[in-house]
Amino acid sequence: MARGARLTGLPPVIARDCRILVLGSFPSVASLAAGRYYAHPQNRFWTILGTCIGVDLTALRYRDRLARVKAQRIGIWDAIESCERAGSLDSAIVNARFNDFAGVRRRVPGIERVCFNGRTSAKAEALLAGLGYATVILPSTSPANASQSMDIKLARWREALA
Repeated sequence: MARGARLTGLPPVIARDCRILVLGSFPSVASLAAGRYYAHPQNRFWTILGTCIGVDLTALRYRDRLARVKAQRIGIWDAIESCERAGSLDSAIVNARFNDFAGVRRRVPGIERVCFNGRTSAKAEALLAGLGYATVILPSTSPANASQSMDIKLARWREALA
């Protein structure tokens, strides 16, 4: 497998009163280029999250999406701070470094639960559980995860974000 350049992810979107942190794996090429989480139009993240919180996030400008999510005391970040990767597939990630979750624990002590958006992000589960977080592995919202229906994904996300 060809290695790509060393890439650095996006900054966290976490308010001081955050209670749930949703972690993706690492931003796609489209997200890195746009400087926005879940920028790929086929990723269902904004649709699923919006349905869970009762807001059509896809109809909002990006900054307004983030404000609405923060108002729900939900944070968005990625498990991986930096890695090497060619393309956007999680399976192409090599030499990954996790984000500073101990630092987040100190700065935002009210986070109760960490929800992993797919199995690649869940590789950080032991680390986060060791920091005292309750953890939940959710079906990925990525278009690459076609093994589960939208209804199943939505039910699992609703339960985790309740």
